[in-house]
This record gives sequence, structure tokens and C-alpha cells, in this order.
Amino acid sequence: MRMSCHVDSIQNSEVCDMQFVYPAKFEKDPDGGILVTFPDVPEAITGGQDRKEARAMAEDALAVALLARVQDDEPLPAPSPLQDGLEAIAVPASVAAKLALIALWRRSGLSKSALARKLGVDEKVVRRMLDPDHKTSLSRLERAIQALGGRLVISTLEDHAETA
Repeated sequence: MRMSCHVDSIQNSEVCDMQFVYPAKFEKDPDGGILVTFPDVPEAITGGQDRKEARAMAEDALAVALLARVQDDEPLPAPSPLQDGLEAIAVPASVAAKLALIALWRRSGLSKSALARKLGVDEKVVRRMLDPDHKTSLSRLERAIQALGGRLVISTLEDHAETA
């Protein structure tokens, strides 16, 4: 996870930006197809028959690896700078929102019960929201992120390899 912070001069408060975009190496697999590895997330290894399939599998492998780290209470690695020969791979938006919520909740120091009270929901709902294996709607994740003082912002990355 890349996190950069700056002071918002209008609100006079610290604003932090979390991004879940990691460099990946695409190379020919000796067994055929394309092999994809992540220097910063070595357990995320995948591949595909062609570049399009390899990219889709890479997004999934990265998401699974980062969610597993969260499940195991391990820190998420900071992505290294993108270098020649590497491509930026982002986790799906729903996974990025889930990872951001968990990071914000851990930084907040709130209990699950306290977050549930802030959201006006049962604690079981919050437990499911914070469970990396449980699918949670983007709107529910956004409400929880807002309750923790954050804002969910979605951006796009243009895939030049696919459009060229």
C-alpha cells in the first residue's frame, strides 16, 4: 500500500492517500504463456495464456495476497517505484475499499462495537465488513470509511499495453 500524506490548507488537517497499486513483472513462462510476479509481494505469482488473461489473473493474485496479509495481521508492503520492464497492477476497487477500511479502522483505535455504534448497525455487520473474506458492498464500505474520517475516491489507470 502506498500512503502519502499532506496538510490540506483549506481544512488545516492532514490528508492521506492510500493506493493499492503494485509493480508487476510480465515475462514469458518456460511452460508457455506469460508469468507474472510482484517484487513487493513475492507470494503473488500467476500467469495466463496471453497478456490480457495474465493481467486479469495478476489483479486477482495481488488482491488475494494482500487480503491474506491483512487476515494474518501482517503489514502491507509499500510498492516500490515503477521501473522499466514493470507494469502497474491495481487491485479491484472493492478490494481497495476493503483494504482502506481495515487500515483506517486499525489506525483509529476504535473497537468494532464503537464503529458499529458510529454506523448505527449491529456489531456483526462491522465484523463482516472488516473480514477480508466477506464481500461487502461498495456503498457500505464507503459509509464506514466516512465514519472513520476518510473519503473513498476512485480513479482509473489507463492500460497502455492493452490499448496500443
